[in-house]
Amino acid sequence: MKKLVLLCTLLTIAIASQAQTNPAITSWLQNTTVTGTYYVAGNSTAIPNNILVNCQQVEYSVDYAYITATGIPAYTTGPFQDGNPSQASNQNAIFQMPLNPQQNTGTSINTNGGNIGIFINGVALFDYRDGVAWNPTTNALCGGPGNPPCPGGPTATQDWNRDAIPAENAGFDCAKGHPAMGNYHHHQNPSAFDLDMTPASDVCNLYDADGLYVLDATAHSPLIGFAYDGFPIYGAYAYTSTDGTGGIERMKSSYELQNITTRTNGPAVNATYILGYFREDYVYVANAAPDYLDEHNGRFCITPEYPNGTYAYFATIDADLNSAYPYAVGPTYYGVSSDRKVTSINETTTTYTTTNTNSALFESFKIGIYPNPATDLIAIQFSGLVEADFQLDLIDVTGRIIESKSINKGQTIAYFDVQTVYNGTYFVSISNGNNHTTRKVIIARD
Repeated sequence: MKKLVLLCTLLTIAIASQAQTNPAITSWLQNTTVTGTYYVAGNSTAIPNNILVNCQQVEYSVDYAYITATGIPAYTTGPFQDGNPSQASNQNAIFQMPLNPQQNTGTSINTNGGNIGIFINGVALFDYRDGVAWNPTTNALCGGPGNPPCPGGPTATQDWNRDAIPAENAGFDCAKGHPAMGNYHHHQNPSAFDLDMTPASDVCNLYDADGLYVLDATAHSPLIGFAYDGFPIYGAYAYTSTDGTGGIERMKSSYELQNITTRTNGPAVNATYILGYFREDYVYVANAAPDYLDEHNGRFCITPEYPNGTYAYFATIDADLNSAYPYAVGPTYYGVSSDRKVTSINETTTTYTTTNTNSALFESFKIGIYPNPATDLIAIQFSGLVEADFQLDLIDVTGRIIESKSINKGQTIAYFDVQTVYNGTYFVSISNGNNHTTRKVIIARD
């Protein structure tokens, strides 16, 4: 009996210790109070959806982390201006993520339509596809909304499968996401269009929904999610060398567009079906340089969360910060994948309570306040990934609070409308309870 008690005690200690170190347990953005918002076309005022954002609970056992999430981000979703009638809705999901993912040593497993991973805010990751393909018999698109079914049905293999990024660009919101029958998801890096050097969409001009994080070319990108094989997904920047040395470099896709003008059993390359419109327009070209990724869009390397090394995927972008195929994971998994969405938890678990409060915020983050001087609007934006809730106060020289805003976990930006505020010197106070900083701003109109 004493041996059994000792064994149980050691097991409990081992599980508790694992919770403090395994990023598959500790990295999720948890929230039980903040609810989300959305935009509709023609209305730039965010509308409450009364749905909790991010992840509501994280539990873990010896082998798995269980994440309960709505699938709703803290950043505002919508509008989806390509005729998509759906809005982001509560997915009431539980995801069972492996704590010790395994490399697949057999035949590579293709990514699939629908969820292939989960971002740390509980939002779904899809692969490149949008469910539309080319039917060579009819010489027309098939599958997806508004098109006839493809030969053999939705699971049949097609020669030319449409890439969602160029084909559905008009329907993405500012954060580069959209819903499929309510399941809001990203196919690509979830950083706002208007932060790219050459934005591929102007939707942010009116409907500013920011994104999960802000790209920072000077720092290792944050861990932003996990693929369905359990391996982590990072943003686009990492240590140049896989051993954690060599500075910071943009991780590059090893997929290139083919030099073709015709497609066998497919449409010619033209202004409608541009090169890159279909997944098969790309070909994998292995590159031995450490900043080029493998055929799964990842590499084995040291990261801040995995000092001993891990296989990791990267959300690839090009030199203009636009999304680059295969975008995050794929077209095949590195590891052993499975459908991670479950209906219940059928084993004993421990609940993980996050203690992350961005205690080193003001040392590690860049906080941008612009324009300064300002005339009608002041934007406050954090670089990187925000993992705590922050209060922002606009204060005049007498110490009076003019207006208060918040930037919550999984958001990057907040605004003060100062059109009715007098010219003069003001201060923006930023606090998360443990840290506080104040920045001076000037409001000056002609």
